[in-house]
Order: sequence, then C-alpha cells, then structure tokens
Amino acid sequence: MNHLIKLALMVLVANVLLASSCKKTKDEFDKSQLASLSIEFDNIVGGQNLMLNTGSYTNSSNEEFSVSMLQYYVSNIKLKRTDGVEFTVPQDSSYFLIRENNAATRYAKLKVPEGEYSSLSFVLGVDSLRSTMDLSLRKGVLDPAGGMEDGMYWGWTMGYIFFKLEGNSALAPVDPTGARKFRYHIGGFGNGQINNIKTVTVDLTAGGIAKVRKERQSNIHLMVDVAKFFGGTQQVSIAAHPSVMFSTFSTQVANNFNGMFRHDHTEN
Repeated sequence: MNHLIKLALMVLVANVLLASSCKKTKDEFDKSQLASLSIEFDNIVGGQNLMLNTGSYTNSSNEEFSVSMLQYYVSNIKLKRTDGVEFTVPQDSSYFLIRENNAATRYAKLKVPEGEYSSLSFVLGVDSLRSTMDLSLRKGVLDPAGGMEDGMYWGWTMGYIFFKLEGNSALAPVDPTGARKFRYHIGGFGNGQINNIKTVTVDLTAGGIAKVRKERQSNIHLMVDVAKFFGGTQQVSIAAHPSVMFSTFSTQVANNFNGMFRHDHTEN
C-alpha cells in the first residue's frame, strides 16, 4: 500500500511540475517590463536611396522610371526571441502606414517585453478580420476616409490598398493629363477570390539581434528595395503592365513583396 501511495505522489508531483512548465512557457514574457523598440523601413531602389520625383532608376526589364509615391501597410507584428519564444504585438498597436513622403511614418514604434530578438514577422497589408470590422474600430491609419490621390482604400470593394507605388516612365501610356504615369495599387483580402495578404519574415541574426532593454532604444533597420518589386518572383514590366490594381495579375505581383525586405543592421 505504501508503495502505491508513493507512486501516486510521484505522479502527482510530475503533473504539477509539467503544469508549471507549461504555464511558464505561456508566461515567458514579463509584460510589466515593456521597453521601446522601433522598426525602420528605409526605402531604396537597388543600391540607390529612393528619392521621390527627382530620382531616376532602371528596373530589371531595363526600363527607366521615377517614383512619385510609395506607401504601404505593415501590421500584425511578431518578434521571436533567441530561445524561440514568440511575442505578438497587441493587434490594436500593430498597424502602421509607411509613407515615403513623410519621414516620421517610416518607423513602426512598439512597446515589447525586454529580451533579445533574432527574427520578426509582419503582414504587408491589412488582415481580413480588421478589414471587415466596424468602422468605429478602424481609426487612425486605418480610417477609410481619404482623397483619391493618396487614399489607401477602395470604397467599391470595401478593402484596403496594401501597397501603392506610382511614378513616371516614357514606356507608360499617356494619361488624360498628358503624363506617362504607371500605377500599382495592390490589395485584396480574399473577399473576391483575390487574396494578396502576405506575411514577411526577416532574420535579424546576420545584421545583429535586437537587444531590447528599458534603459535604451533599439531600432531594427530594414531596407525595402523597390527594384525587387519589379524583378522578384514575377517580372513586372512597365510597358506590359503600366497599371495593376484589382486584377488576377496582382496576385503574381504580390509574390514579390517578401523579397523586398532585408535586414541591414540593428542599433542597440
């Protein structure tokens, strides 16, 4: 009988330890020790800094072009610690609209638990759940209101434009204003068979992991290469496709998104 009691106690202790271990895994992050972390989105074209309207570039189809607008949504940010534990930034604090014409918007500023992070992931675009929420829950950068020129929302499809790139090229057709302008407005969250939501994962180890501490500011510096938009998985020719919006071809173009983002370095 004593042997059975001892065996039962051993099983009980083992279960308690296992439960404690599982609880610790779930509570790995001390959320009372939040620190500042920023992610910088530095837009370039190949080896050149992106300059709106004044810069001149050549894509992989050997087509010359300039850029007049670049803006895109980043959302649903996650960070993975060096021990493999992942922290998900609270969704209400995880939507950013990066605009090349506004330097302040190039930083996604976060509050995350202290720790050392070796990779991050984010959605390029706006997830389907948020896209269909009540308008009262879509404020700030998600407010659908906006002018036709710089707005990031299609009223007729009730969906966000995830990525907007516009510019000029001699190979684009003449528009009603007399300009030769190309337009790439990529969106679609699956409401009409087109789903261009893409998750981008970036390894931070080569350029230095993020060592997040309360007493200092860490910044993950990403390079975002527009050249990869034109010459990634799908070749995008301005002459052949000067305007891509809510179309089947947009799903092929969206496959280029992941290759656009590269970790350059981390400032700790």
